[in-house]
Amino acid sequence: MTSTATPREPILEVRDLVKHFPLTQGIVLRRQVGAVQAVDGVSFELYPGETLGIVGESGCGKSTVAKLLMSLERPTAGSILYKGEDISRLSGRALKAVRRNIQMVFQDPYTSLNPRMTVGDIIGEPFEIHPEVAPKGDRRRRVRELLDVVGLNPEYINRYPHQFSGGQRQRIGIARGLALNPEVIVADEPVSALDVSVQAQVINLMEKLQDEFGLAYMFIAHDLSIVRHISDRVGVMYLGKIVEIGSDTAIYEHPTHPYTQALLSAVPVPDPEAREGRERIILTGDVPSPANPPSGCRFRTRCWKAQDRCARQEPPLAVPVALSDATGAVLHDSACHFAEEKRHVAHG
Repeated sequence: MTSTATPREPILEVRDLVKHFPLTQGIVLRRQVGAVQAVDGVSFELYPGETLGIVGESGCGKSTVAKLLMSLERPTAGSILYKGEDISRLSGRALKAVRRNIQMVFQDPYTSLNPRMTVGDIIGEPFEIHPEVAPKGDRRRRVRELLDVVGLNPEYINRYPHQFSGGQRQRIGIARGLALNPEVIVADEPVSALDVSVQAQVINLMEKLQDEFGLAYMFIAHDLSIVRHISDRVGVMYLGKIVEIGSDTAIYEHPTHPYTQALLSAVPVPDPEAREGRERIILTGDVPSPANPPSGCRFRTRCWKAQDRCARQEPPLAVPVALSDATGAVLHDSACHFAEEKRHVAHG
């Protein structure tokens, strides 16, 4: 975790982002009969040099947010501002220019690399798209430098992806993401397909690169322990919405949304004494379908705190919970009508 003071101006702002995938019926005359509400009103900021972790169950919309940021999907509504400019509707040369500054590391290191291309061609491909970054005669040297930066032998430049382990392949993916000197890296579960020991190596590498190049990360994962290790701030998603967001300390030590509390109660604790004194929260029921989400608060069908108000009124992500700790007041937003009643105060 980099834990730096947050600058006043964000490098990336997401405002009321919506992505609905249409559900259609019919073979010839296909008509829309509904929509999968994959992302439904997500807002957050990402600041230079910080890591924003996004966590949640599979299917909550995390990866869809990543694709929207990269313009791999077009939003149904909302805006994505990069340095104050709305990039959500860009195309052609304008989109190409922005993509140079916002790169992505994909989840699966086995399918995200072309097996027919050498490592040198894979890492050097961004230079073909953006030839202004590296002259043609200098590209091989740059690729060798990038291999060295991510901890791989530059002599591997002519090898193919199948000749590498999973962790090494992910390092190749990171090197490709760094090729154009971006300011923002969107990492979509970059270590979920790796062994635990290899996960730690890749996370440590990403932290080292962040310090070296001043990168801003949006780090998507479902492993809460990994997210806490690398993140400065954390956003928790449930059924297409962010239900809680704040500093890593606020989220992990003072969770106020019932869903966050349930997630954290399921994290394994190696210390037997600490494990004995912890309350385990078991959620009942299944996650509702994003094609037909509940009215009001989307978590209410599984929430032990739910009341009539939760069905009638959707809680905004604007409930301030002031946590007094050794560092002072921390602004912590929780989309729960009863967040104030569940507030924990830690005296530093």
